Amino acid sequence: MAEKSNSKHKLSLSVQYADPRLQAILPRPLLRKTVQAALYFPAELTLRFVDAEEGQILNRDYRGKDYATNVLTFAYTEDEDAEVTQADIILCTDVLQREASEQKKSVVEHAQHLIVHGVLHAQGYDHETDEEAEEMEALEITILAGLGLANPYQD
Repeated sequence: MAEKSNSKHKLSLSVQYADPRLQAILPRPLLRKTVQAALYFPAELTLRFVDAEEGQILNRDYRGKDYATNVLTFAYTEDEDAEVTQADIILCTDVLQREASEQKKSVVEHAQHLIVHGVLHAQGYDHETDEEAEEMEALEITILAGLGLANPYQD
């Protein structure tokens, strides 16, 4: 995988607020900056904010898990030879807000972490093994630090 992110990668970003509750605190320029920080390749991405009902339906139908989760990434170009990364990244507002409260973080900071996490998934990163999880977490920590955010894995 790539060594470090490059903010010069071309990005086509669509933002959908199916659940509009976070629209005021997560404006498009902030979302674009967050996505761009995690890009290693040119990308065509959609960020979609949904409520718990839609989040649960998507997680159940596509992952076989009948509950709403914080972020789902539907990557369409996981081929390393693909010229453009294409993916839909779904963020569940209800779960995001609950987790931010439980972790004593701002909703904005937690959303940025989940977006970085989703963008990394879109580019082929995963956390199925301990080694993959360590690599992905290290990337997230570095990217978030570049955005001025704290390590999300520290207590």
